[in-house]
Amino acid sequence: MSAAAGAPGKAPRRSLAVRNLQHTRPVASRLLRRIARALLEELLGKDAFDLNVLLVDARRITRLNEQFLKHQGPTDVLAFDYTGAAQPEALAGEICVCVDEAVKQARRFRTNWQTELVRYTVHGVLHLCGYDDQKAGARREMKQVEKRLLLELSRRFSFKGLG
Repeated sequence: MSAAAGAPGKAPRRSLAVRNLQHTRPVASRLLRRIARALLEELLGKDAFDLNVLLVDARRITRLNEQFLKHQGPTDVLAFDYTGAAQPEALAGEICVCVDEAVKQARRFRTNWQTELVRYTVHGVLHLCGYDDQKAGARREMKQVEKRLLLELSRRFSFKGLG
């Protein structure tokens, strides 16, 4: 996060990048970026953010999951919080979303992979906003917020347009 994000007289930094690093499915990265921007600015009211969303495959997410969380196997999303103590109100981080898991879980839950992709993006952003899903009560709260945000985004965007 740049030092200018909170400097008087300077506009807050609003940096958002979506990078597709996988080949499982073609993804309309620009649309996912628009969805993520609406989530951050309109639904969550974030004035300052520096966020990278990386779309990855199962091999890469497995490697990251094992390296950083010491968990075996793939996962759907990982969020890395880069928010500094100097800018606690600003959101800064990186979200790795596994497209392979979106495809797999969409079959399991009888939805489409594009909706799962947005769900994982929302979930990652919520982690960066301080939500936790380690304990049952916190997990229920996080899932409620996630569901509400996903519904609101689905009213504004056609997720099928993602791929």
